[in-house]
Amino acid sequence: MSGSKPIIPYGKQEISDQDVQALVEAVRSEYLTQGPGVDSFEKAICKQVGAPHAIAVTNGTAALHLCAMALGVKPGVRVLVPAITFAASANCILYCGGDVEFVDIDPNTLCLDFGHLEKLLASHPRGYYSGVVSVDMTGYPVNLSQLRKIADAHGLWILEDACHAIGARYQDESGEWHHSGDGRHADASIYSFHPVKHITTGEGGVVTTANASLAAKIKKLRTHGITKNPAEYENANDGGWYHEMQDLGYNYRISDILCKLGESQLSRLDENLKRRREIASTYRRELEGLPLQLPQAPNSVEHAYHLFVIRTDRRKELYEHLKQAHIYTQVHYIPVYRHPYYQRRYGKMSLPQADRYYEQTLSLPMYHSMTDQEQRRVIDAIRSFYN
Repeated sequence: MSGSKPIIPYGKQEISDQDVQALVEAVRSEYLTQGPGVDSFEKAICKQVGAPHAIAVTNGTAALHLCAMALGVKPGVRVLVPAITFAASANCILYCGGDVEFVDIDPNTLCLDFGHLEKLLASHPRGYYSGVVSVDMTGYPVNLSQLRKIADAHGLWILEDACHAIGARYQDESGEWHHSGDGRHADASIYSFHPVKHITTGEGGVVTTANASLAAKIKKLRTHGITKNPAEYENANDGGWYHEMQDLGYNYRISDILCKLGESQLSRLDENLKRRREIASTYRRELEGLPLQLPQAPNSVEHAYHLFVIRTDRRKELYEHLKQAHIYTQVHYIPVYRHPYYQRRYGKMSLPQADRYYEQTLSLPMYHSMTDQEQRRVIDAIRSFYN
């Protein structure tokens, strides 16, 4: 549109000259896939978040699917999932033939509500549920130390969906700090590297865990369920070409090209997180006093701010007002149980905090390459709406 202001998206990637050089080196290297670049990226992730094992895959959904398989989800298995999340957090359980039950959210953290979780657990005998998916919504890290105590009391495994939260940290009851995805309390954690995330590989994801046997199982399932390790063979080894497909796995491998981009991006993660926190601080300062609910984090939490979510009773009006100003916002998320597929499967349902949140929520533009001028445009447009 001639003469109009440029569009400000709700999120976008940033590709540096360093990233371009890493990609050039990758495409000119001997290996485009199944080479040393994948292992190098996995080791860099482990170092960044403090996890003993990392398995890089094609995307975050593939990471969730592989974890659900490795954790034993199958028909008859029931798993608890927060109502506010991207559908993949629940879909991965259904992919394996399991069932989900939705947990309401804490209105302050937007993560699963421990009180509602314990109420559901208390209403059924031990063993009725097998596991819980915990989502670090918007980049707010769930206190997995507390969740681990609840899970252990009821015999649950924990799958942490940390797609929003690489670099986030929380402080446990003893004062010790933990990275999301460090493997200390969750059985497995996953990240996504979609372009709107803190770092990107275009498409890509990773599983982290402290469980060596679980890591080995996920790594095998990533490649069709095939092993080339003679020590694992079930049948006679016919020669150097021999390999065995021992499980029904998938081709969820990620290429060396994308891993080289990811490793380059990862080197700037701390810088990206710092900028996102600056943007969040500016939003809070400049929007204070308006009839909005703004995200907050206690001193015991280091928020990763994948999203900056506000809440307003005039959500649709504000959304349209900003769109007219070429400022694109988004809603994260529609409660999973409201999607037609889930309504057909489980019937219509309602959870009070999740429904109330959905009626009010709006994600403002948040990306680490956002300029002060771009953020000023967003702030001024919101102020003009209310004034």
